[in-house]
Amino acid sequence: MNITIIGVGLIGGSVALGLKGFQTHIIGVDANPKHVQTALKLGIIDEANDLDTAVSKSDLIIMAIPVDAARKLLPYILNHMPANCTLTDMGSTKSGICQVAAEHPRRGAYVAAHPMAGTENSGPEAAIHGLFTHKKTVICERELSHSDSLDVVLKMYEILQMNILYMSPEDHDRHIAYVSHISHISSFTLGLTVLEIEKDEERIFDMASTGFASTVRLAKSSPDMWAPIFKQNAPQLSTALDAYIKNLQLFKELIEEGNIDEIRKLMTQANDIRRILDGIRQ
Repeated sequence: MNITIIGVGLIGGSVALGLKGFQTHIIGVDANPKHVQTALKLGIIDEANDLDTAVSKSDLIIMAIPVDAARKLLPYILNHMPANCTLTDMGSTKSGICQVAAEHPRRGAYVAAHPMAGTENSGPEAAIHGLFTHKKTVICERELSHSDSLDVVLKMYEILQMNILYMSPEDHDRHIAYVSHISHISSFTLGLTVLEIEKDEERIFDMASTGFASTVRLAKSSPDMWAPIFKQNAPQLSTALDAYIKNLQLFKELIEEGNIDEIRKLMTQANDIRRILDGIRQ
């Protein structure tokens, strides 16, 4: 099977590594010529080519690019890909791209998906074999995809050893605002806050521990990828931020009041997240 991966960075490169050895020929396409050449040199892809050539000989096309770019590119690919080809994406927002796909006569050849895995790193050097193992992927509007195309994408995720969830684009975007997008904003904000303080207190980073590093880790994520995500999921993210800011304000007020008992109660309530996360790992 000829598989074209558009965007051979962390996600696209990791998909390529996961699919190698399963009777696949991986064609890499990337707007950055250095990325595609690096991916070829590292053995992540089998072939580097331009978009039109790659699309013309593909059985499966995977868009692993920023969500705004995927949204713009989707109609072009559906217009030019072979008759029996399948198109899927890996974007972190689904409502926008599903709306674009709904207007296309070849909608059935498209499968809207979001594999929920990643790191704060980017580029082909960041690709990891096994990145997706036992993680979850969301497929939206499966009823609008042809059964053959859906089967192709499900087989791909089976090879990647991912667990499948099905939901509407709207539900996906609402849930992901809380479990992913707000985490990145929190980390970016913490990074900005500490950098502002560091201007006056140059030794602050000498005191930074592993707790700080793990909390601010996501602030190293690519702005080129995350800015479009925040834009496309703005309504859902705004609601999530309202709730987050309310809780931050509550902590601030209780700390200023010295109300240790209420602070302890809030932290005890927050500890319940351990039960949920432990259940996910099992």
